[in-house]
Amino acid sequence: MAGSRSAAPRVGVLALQGDFREHLRVVGALGAEPVSVRRPEELASVDALVIPGGESSVMDKLSRTFGLAEPLRHAIDTGLPVYGTCAGLIMLADTVLDAIPGQRSLGGLDIAVRRNAFGNQLDSFETDLDIPQLGAPDVHAVFIRAPVVESVGDDVTVLASLTDGRVVAVESAHLLGTAFHPEVTGDTRFHRYFLDKVRDHMERAHV
Repeated sequence: MAGSRSAAPRVGVLALQGDFREHLRVVGALGAEPVSVRRPEELASVDALVIPGGESSVMDKLSRTFGLAEPLRHAIDTGLPVYGTCAGLIMLADTVLDAIPGQRSLGGLDIAVRRNAFGNQLDSFETDLDIPQLGAPDVHAVFIRAPVVESVGDDVTVLASLTDGRVVAVESAHLLGTAFHPEVTGDTRFHRYFLDKVRDHMERAHV
């Protein structure tokens, strides 16, 4: 992958479908070099990747159409830092409990997610989350037809849960996932947290 200790990280955003433009703006504003990723050669040029919100089944189909699915799986397996929001979290899950027929995830996070977790009556809502890793104040989280994490493996750390205990943010090694959309609130702490992971990864790669 690209990058050096002194260079700004090149952060790709999977730009097949969904709200990728918002993520490109945020990572650029935080000093990273934003890169739209639609082809394998663009994926190969980045130090990290964000998989945005959108429709996970459509992202799955388009990633296969564009020849990106297997390169994405390989990049995840070999340690590329990846942050998935909403549909991106579904894409990173090893298990999708309510996948449509033929739908595949990329995997990497030892979690099981449910896509349509809140039903038709609560497609979208907002709440505040206490996330110690990000400090005060609470994170104002926007959920838009959001998934939830129904089970986590031993190597997965839960970062945030709803008051009813349902898990909505996780991390494991180089992977980070949230069921909500921090790119729409103006609170950049999750992206900063991810970029810290990216810079640590780049430094270890160049020791």
